[in-house]
Amino acid sequence: MPAELIDGAAVAKEIRAEVAQHAAALHAARDITPGLTVVLVGDDAASAVYVASKEKACKEAGMNGETIRLPHDTPQADLLALIDRLNADPAVHGILVQMPVPKHIDPQAVILRIAPHKDVDGFHPINVGRVWIGEPTGFAPCTPAGVMVLLERAGVTVAGANAVVLGRSTIVGKPMTSLLVNASATVTVCHSKTRDLADVTRRADVLIAAIGKPEFVTADMVKPGAVVIDVGINRVNDASAKRGYRLCGDVAFAQVREVASKITPVPGGVGPMTIAMLLKNTVRAAEQGA
Repeated sequence: MPAELIDGAAVAKEIRAEVAQHAAALHAARDITPGLTVVLVGDDAASAVYVASKEKACKEAGMNGETIRLPHDTPQADLLALIDRLNADPAVHGILVQMPVPKHIDPQAVILRIAPHKDVDGFHPINVGRVWIGEPTGFAPCTPAGVMVLLERAGVTVAGANAVVLGRSTIVGKPMTSLLVNASATVTVCHSKTRDLADVTRRADVLIAAIGKPEFVTADMVKPGAVVIDVGINRVNDASAKRGYRLCGDVAFAQVREVASKITPVPGGVGPMTIAMLLKNTVRAAEQGA
C-alpha cells in the first residue's frame, strides 16, 4: 500500500490560523501587534518573491509585516546600522535579513548583529545554543521546526525512534538534529563523508532528507514502513513540462512512497511550513516581550 501523504499545506494553514488567534489575543490583552521586518538587499528575483509572500502572510495573520529593500551595493556598515535601529524599535519583534546577501557583505556579521530575542530565523549562536539545550525561549530555524510539527501532527512517535538526518547544514541538518535529540530520538547525521550511506539510512524509522540532490534517496535506501520527510526542493529540466522544468525533492517520491509508511510530497510538504513557523516565532517573540 502506498505511503500516507503528510500534507504540509494543510498543517501550515492550521498553524497560520493558530498564529492569527495568538496575535489577536496579544493585541487584546496587551495592545501589542506582533511585527516582522524583512530586509532584502539586492534584486534577486527568487528572494523578492519569497519576501513578498512573508509580508502577505503577516498581514493575513493580523500582524505587522514590513519589507525594507536596499540596493545591491549597500555598504555592510549601512546594513548593520539599519539592524541596530530595528533592534531598538519596540514595534519590531522579529528581524529577518533575507539570504543570500551580496558577496561584499559578511552574512555571519549580519546574523550576529540581530538581537537574539528578535532573531526569529533562529540562526544567532545564542539561539543555536538555546535550542541545543532545550531552552524554551530559544528560536529554532523555521524549516526544522516545521518538520517537528509535521511529525507530531502526523501522529509519528519520535521518542525512541531511530532518526537519520541526511545533511549537516546550519540551516536544516544541525538544528534538525538538536530538535530530534531533545525529542528523545536516537539520531544519526549523514553527509558526504558517510561510509555505506544506504546501510545507515535503511536503519531509520524516521528519515529526513536535506542534502539538495534531486531524487537522491531511492527505495533501496529506505526501511519498509519508515517515515520519510523530504526537505529538498530542486528544479530539474523536463522537456515534457510546460515551463521546461519541474520541481522535485531529495527523495525519489514515486518509488519511495511504495516502501515508506508516511511521506511528504514536494511541493506541498515541508515548504509551506517555513513561513508558518516564521510567523509563529514572531508572535512568540512578541509574547516574550521582545
